[in-house]
Amino acid sequence: MAICSAHTTTSLRSPCTTISNTGLRQNQVILFTTRSSRRGSTRHGARTFQVSCTAEKPIIIGLAADSGCGKSTFMRRLTSVFGGAAEPPKGGNPDSNTLISDTTTVICLDDYHSLDRTGRKEKGVTALDPKANDFDLMYEQVKAIKEGKAIEKPIYNHVTGLLDPAELIQPPKIFVIEGLHPMYDQRVRDLLDFSIYLDISNEVKFAWKIQRDMAERGHSLESIKASIEARKPDFDAYIDPQKQYADAVIEVLPTLLIPDDNEGKVLRVKLIMKEGVKYFNPVYLFDEGSSISWIPCGRKLTCSYPGIKFSYGPDTYFGQEVSVLEMDGQFDRLDELIYVESHLSNLSTKFYGEVTQQMLKHSDFPGSNNGTGLFQTIVGLKIRDLYEQIIAERAGVPAEAAKV
Repeated sequence: MAICSAHTTTSLRSPCTTISNTGLRQNQVILFTTRSSRRGSTRHGARTFQVSCTAEKPIIIGLAADSGCGKSTFMRRLTSVFGGAAEPPKGGNPDSNTLISDTTTVICLDDYHSLDRTGRKEKGVTALDPKANDFDLMYEQVKAIKEGKAIEKPIYNHVTGLLDPAELIQPPKIFVIEGLHPMYDQRVRDLLDFSIYLDISNEVKFAWKIQRDMAERGHSLESIKASIEARKPDFDAYIDPQKQYADAVIEVLPTLLIPDDNEGKVLRVKLIMKEGVKYFNPVYLFDEGSSISWIPCGRKLTCSYPGIKFSYGPDTYFGQEVSVLEMDGQFDRLDELIYVESHLSNLSTKFYGEVTQQMLKHSDFPGSNNGTGLFQTIVGLKIRDLYEQIIAERAGVPAEAAKV
């Protein structure tokens, strides 16, 4: 990978080309040009950028959430936005938690457990407790990756509950740390270029766990309740407070469209976007900064009971100014999502309908018919845009030259 610095000269006979980081050697110098495309332009020369390349430093993204709250699905959507399927390291430990694609590497912070399953049981702590995790090692290794250095990362084996031998992780373009504690330690938090928190309400979390554990695993209702209650004190103390540090929060709540709903099948989802974050412009509905309530059902959007309702407006979140986009209800036909997409701005798409295309591409993913999938896709596109802006700024070239 490479990061480039540039200066411009003029050329009278250079065709318009594009630049890619792929395959550039350290200190390599390349040339690329841009030309005015306006008809009738009186400018006949093109601007030529001379680019000197050095080792690129990865962009670091943090994703925090409780167990079973959709982190894996979000990561699949994110890596898809950048292209290429995310897969475990080839030839490595088959129980590795790491996912690698052409552009991204995603690691699970469970790998920094300092206590295995037996050790936690002996000490009477849960995996959520900071005492069961090695934050010094987490910080050292995330810092090394940010500096462009490879690391030997431990592996927590979820099958055996043991700590397996370490695996080699090379610095990628985008390095994602996902798990329970990406924003808990301030040293690690300060290394993040962007952070997201998946906030699943207790009511929805309980409904999801019942659906999964009773239907798929044969657990009793009493055991499910006991499991949730046992984790709650540590979750409230160590995991939930991290959302105050997030640049974007996806909050999943019970629907307000069905009175006294307790099934958790129809959801109300909020995308809470912090204002003033560098490289990140919040998405808005219709009119930026206004307070909007919109029911789009009709001839252009098919939706059965209880319908769909969107809202948007400014708010405060932990004392910080935010913009909030909300969707309550679910889609019947994903191909009609283009109607909603056309009313949203600052999506950071590369072409009209890209959000809809991404949603259709992963229509079998959980949440694809409601706001969880929609907002995860939008955040993925915003992260791609953030990455391109950072690379362009480091290189000192126009943002278009760094597009992936």
